[in-house]
Amino acid sequence: MTTPVRTLLLWCPDWPVIAAEIVDGVPATGPVAVLHANRVVACSEQARAEGVRRGLRRREAQGRCPRLTVVDHDPGRDARAFEPVVAAVEEVAAGVEVVRPGACALAARGPARYLGGEEAAAERIIEQVAQACAVESQVGIADGVFAAGLAARTGRVVPPGGSPAFLAGLPVEALGRPALTDLLRRLGVRTLADFAALPAGDVLARFGFDGALAHRLAAGRDHRPLAVRQPPVDLAVTADHDEPIDRVDAAAFAARALAERLHERLAGHGLACTRLGIEAVTAHGQELHRVWRHDGLLTVAAIADRVRWQLDGWLSGSNGRAGGARAARPTAGIIRLRLVPDGVLAQAGLQAGLWGEAGEERERAHRALSRVQGILGPEAVVTAVLGGGRSPADQTRLVPWGDERLPARPGQPPWPGRIPPPAPAVVLPSPLSATVHDAAGEPVVVTARLAVSAAPARLTVDTGRPAEIVGWAGPWPVDERWWAPAEARRRARFQVSLADGTALLLAVEGGRWLVEAIYD
Repeated sequence: MTTPVRTLLLWCPDWPVIAAEIVDGVPATGPVAVLHANRVVACSEQARAEGVRRGLRRREAQGRCPRLTVVDHDPGRDARAFEPVVAAVEEVAAGVEVVRPGACALAARGPARYLGGEEAAAERIIEQVAQACAVESQVGIADGVFAAGLAARTGRVVPPGGSPAFLAGLPVEALGRPALTDLLRRLGVRTLADFAALPAGDVLARFGFDGALAHRLAAGRDHRPLAVRQPPVDLAVTADHDEPIDRVDAAAFAARALAERLHERLAGHGLACTRLGIEAVTAHGQELHRVWRHDGLLTVAAIADRVRWQLDGWLSGSNGRAGGARAARPTAGIIRLRLVPDGVLAQAGLQAGLWGEAGEERERAHRALSRVQGILGPEAVVTAVLGGGRSPADQTRLVPWGDERLPARPGQPPWPGRIPPPAPAVVLPSPLSATVHDAAGEPVVVTARLAVSAAPARLTVDTGRPAEIVGWAGPWPVDERWWAPAEARRRARFQVSLADGTALLLAVEGGRWLVEAIYD
């Protein structure tokens, strides 16, 4: 098991509120709330003192605080205002990664060694941010990004190896998953220690793969280390510009084109990006660099947004002020832009959205597909429709483009024997043969009464190498067309999680194990 990297995380409390003050001049000392989808996502200290809380609807928040100033959520504004803070941290330590606007992280080992220890490094970085940007910040140090982020809330340095003990006493709300938190509370699980004490297999069976991930975090086993594998050099994409880019609108156009090139190159290698390096060179030879990290997979739109935010932060440095200090900006326009997928992982079946977000793009796609149909016939262009069924393959059918998309069979209520959510990302056209063994090396057998002979421990697909099974759920039985012996079919399904992070849907039928689908 990979040991979580010793991580230093800097956190700026109420950053959306601070960003609104820096960019739009909204005083953060008054009662301010930032809203998204009509709910409060951040609020100032004065607003909290008058009863405003995250998650409240606009009307309820204004009812509690009639003097409340409401600001719309703007991720671009937050990222642009955070750029001077990240630059200030980089004056002290290298290798800074933006977790999100308002929080950035870096490996703690380097700063601790040349600044005289972890606590001294934390104090030096806080002092640097305060002097350069006049922004209040807190630093947490722990094993892994998750524990360091929670430690930053109280400005704590967790001793090496002490993350599990530090997390143990925190409430389950610290996981940041409201639906899971509500369910755990109703089940009597109130702290991260209570959650971490549950068997991993039971958590996977009851709460699914996201719950299993939260279970690992609660136990202090960070699911993604700070330092990831360096990708091959040829994955990076570069764009040279004859005319230096010095306007935000031109930067946005360049960001979109380069993001599409990067996404296509990654998709061609079956990879997805989780951490993105953005490099730029100005006409005067100045070199700029920033790393953005993301909890999920970076799509074309997500890559383009982060590049645009970063370029906006660089090019608009003189317009946004961080507590009175001018943000560093290029000395000339940008002539070279390079994107480096600094964190990649294998992603089977990764596919970007076809239609985009604009209605014009949808209409253009409809015209193009209809023209292909006119040339090749109606069955040449089909689209998937979800319906009822017990297996992932049964729940999807293909209909010609333009035909009615109503499901042939109702999907609700759930069909007996249907596997629980989430749905797998990739359904194999032909299941792969597999073998499953227990810890003693004996084949795992499922009896007619659905009793499993032993806990699955190793999986071998076709002639591949055995893989360790770290979690499993099931069986879910399916007994189809039992009234017609010639067509009867009986099988059971399992969800398994492997040590390398892969999650699969297995089926056993007539003593034979098959791989039916792959989870994202």
